[in-house]
Amino acid sequence: MLHVSTGNVCRSPLTERLTRHALAERLGGGRSGGILVESAGTWGHEGAPMEDHAAEVLLEHGADPEGFRGRELLDEHVIRADLVLTATRDHRAQVVSMGHSAGLRTFTLKEFTRLVRAIDAATLPDARSAEGVVERAQALVQAAAALRGWLLAPSPEADEIHDPYGAPIPYFRSVGDEISKALDPVVTALTGVPAPSRRT
Repeated sequence: MLHVSTGNVCRSPLTERLTRHALAERLGGGRSGGILVESAGTWGHEGAPMEDHAAEVLLEHGADPEGFRGRELLDEHVIRADLVLTATRDHRAQVVSMGHSAGLRTFTLKEFTRLVRAIDAATLPDARSAEGVVERAQALVQAAAALRGWLLAPSPEADEIHDPYGAPIPYFRSVGDEISKALDPVVTALTGVPAPSRRT
């Protein structure tokens, strides 16, 4: 699973590390179910750390920002990815324009969330089998691609996650919450495990 934004220092690091955290939380024991989660940027700051505010938001969500280094999006990243989730429609178009038959496995994060919500989990492979989560993920991508022409966004804006680069920490928190909310049904569909209830 490859998450793509512009600089690979704000949105895609947040999405990468929140996805890893959510998978480990659902599956237990720090496991990922065999899913490798990475990120890159269309104008990626190669080797750069994530923005301090992004790291702070990850810690607030219980996720780990340590060891992150930015990457520029390369052909090999797209070739290797079974699923590419982007922050915006422009990012999605850039990934698709790279070729490698990326069109059927590249979505904006919010677009993929919308499609996943419409898929009957009972039609997916059992996540508890040896290769279950990976097989389930592959089936989920195929099902989402088949639905794409039927479940359109209510507006173009609905599929966008705006760039918080240079913004104050409250804006980063709102973007982190937006990403976390979009990831929740995706991780539930991948693992077959709903999010744990949060005490308030």
